Amino acid sequence: MKLAGKKALITGGNSGIGLATARLFISEGAEVAITGRDQQTLNEAVAELGSKAHGYRADVTVVEDRKKLFADLAKDFGKLDIVFANAGITGRTPTGTTDEAVFEKVVHTNLNGAFFTVNSAAPLMNDNGSIIFNGSVHNYLGQPGVAAYAATKGGLVSMARSIAADLAPRKIRVNVVAPGATQTPIWKRGPRASATAEESAKLSDFFSSTVPLGRWGEPEDLAKAVLFLASDDSSYINAVELMVDGGLTGAPLRGLHSSRLTVENSYKGQTACLLGKACVFTLRRNLKSVARECQIMKSEWQIWQTQSWLICYPKCE
Repeated sequence: MKLAGKKALITGGNSGIGLATARLFISEGAEVAITGRDQQTLNEAVAELGSKAHGYRADVTVVEDRKKLFADLAKDFGKLDIVFANAGITGRTPTGTTDEAVFEKVVHTNLNGAFFTVNSAAPLMNDNGSIIFNGSVHNYLGQPGVAAYAATKGGLVSMARSIAADLAPRKIRVNVVAPGATQTPIWKRGPRASATAEESAKLSDFFSSTVPLGRWGEPEDLAKAVLFLASDDSSYINAVELMVDGGLTGAPLRGLHSSRLTVENSYKGQTACLLGKACVFTLRRNLKSVARECQIMKSEWQIWQTQSWLICYPKCE
């Protein structure tokens, strides 16, 4: 077992990537503490995970919650070997219409919460431990409407490098795992909560089509990457960002298997491409590279628009 005898903390461990990681850690021999803000889902997660899991209701952005959490961990666990700072939120922050409180909430949760989780955990950690932050491809994509979220995920990478330098004398490694589109409960929140089954299916097909490997990520895909960074398998890996996105950022569009791809300018300078029956959204900054590889044609199209996305369906010959 890769984590036999290890003790791990996973914030936001009551659902999605955090819960999948807790399952995998326990199967590899670790004892795991998970946190969550919702007591019911926390109880359900602990019941599923079994006797090697311990649940703590805590909001890591609240000082009093955090103090109590780490006092309880010191009493129940003594020391920690692994911290996965996974808790985070999304939020739409379009330039020109964003309320300052919304922006600050995203930053406070994703950046301040992550830092002060690790800041509080550091005194409890054994030497030769591992810290993993949960980042995002939004550090690179430049998607409209998510300035605060993207800033926090980029900030995590820079922050992780500095923390890695701080903790290097103790041989504690600090890395970031960066998910692409992953099937987690977060996709059913916010503006997507009211989406119909048909709209959700279209959006799912769309995201699959943007990924060179042709599918969404699953929480288990990310859990395996976190396990790698937490275990001795990555004992000489430090201060890196590991992309787990099916090639979305490393090989955009080039990984798509198609003999004919249609590109057309669309709403507000964004672009859209068609691969078979699946529609692919491409950011404006990628238009030149896409145009070099695709045959540019005129076509009629139908448009399906949500609050976050414009998806176009050309009629290709």
